[in-house]
Amino acid sequence: MSITIREKSEITEKNILSPKACLSSESRGRAVYEEPDEIRTCFQRDRDRIIHSQSFRRLKHKTQVFLAPSGDHYRTRLTHTLEVSQIARTIARALGLNEDLTEAIALAHDLGHTPFGHAGERALNEMSPYGFRHYEQSVRVVDKLEKNGRGLNLCDEVKNGILCHTGGQEAYTLEGQIIRIADKIAYINHDIDDAERAGVISEEDIPLELRLKLGMKKSERINNMVTDVINNSIDKIRMSEECYQSFMELHDFMFVAVYRNPVCKSEEAKVISMIKKLYEFYVNNPDKLPAQYIRIVEEEAVEKAVCDYIAGMSDNYSVNTFNRLFVPSSWIK
Repeated sequence: MSITIREKSEITEKNILSPKACLSSESRGRAVYEEPDEIRTCFQRDRDRIIHSQSFRRLKHKTQVFLAPSGDHYRTRLTHTLEVSQIARTIARALGLNEDLTEAIALAHDLGHTPFGHAGERALNEMSPYGFRHYEQSVRVVDKLEKNGRGLNLCDEVKNGILCHTGGQEAYTLEGQIIRIADKIAYINHDIDDAERAGVISEEDIPLELRLKLGMKKSERINNMVTDVINNSIDKIRMSEECYQSFMELHDFMFVAVYRNPVCKSEEAKVISMIKKLYEFYVNNPDKLPAQYIRIVEEEAVEKAVCDYIAGMSDNYSVNTFNRLFVPSSWIK
């Protein structure tokens, strides 16, 4: 009896991956059962669903750190996601873990992020009585919002990795734990790169002691951090104490020099005000929501539906929506 390509892949996983890896053949499965694909493993199938989702495509027009940058080479939420995926896959492969699961989690980890990055997240968190956290919203996107409310029906391991990629509980798979640390490695280094491009800081502004420890340029820092994780991860994914301490010192430097820099945050108050006005408008006028979100009003709560709608907006779409609702149109055509 011949076996399918998927079954061959599952056998290969058992033969070559670490005993600590999460095998696709041993997945906890989906909330709604589906017949296995003949070609792709369950985690490969999840990765493909994520890449083809609308929320994934919208990431290209969502802010990473710099609000609405005019240059072509600044990171967006999409390019950040791709860099996280690359770093995570490198770590997974080196440790003999499941690269397909790792990639699926990485590609989906920020699907629930708001327009204009963490400024938009803070605004919705302040307004909603339920609070708002982008990692929880990312799970909500793949569970409930995608495909006109049907969701993507992803494997439990993928959803758990998405939920646990920042703060709080640790993912129960090592592949999920990789995303949390790959996210940190990616953003600290590409934020430095973007800040240098914007003229906010220069490489020489980074304390020399930190550059000597972590690397004198971006590629060296990424390589050294990734290597440190690989060399220090056994039963859990971790950096060495020395490397993590240096990372935290670099993070503290970036908070002062970039993340709280008035030059970088000059437009943030406007963004927060805009998001709050959009929220108030739709809470008071739920009939103006698209049909998909009106269903959520009926099934759950208007505040949930409004957060879902606004969080799904790209930067440009949120500005255009605000202008349509609050800025008078010219009478001259």
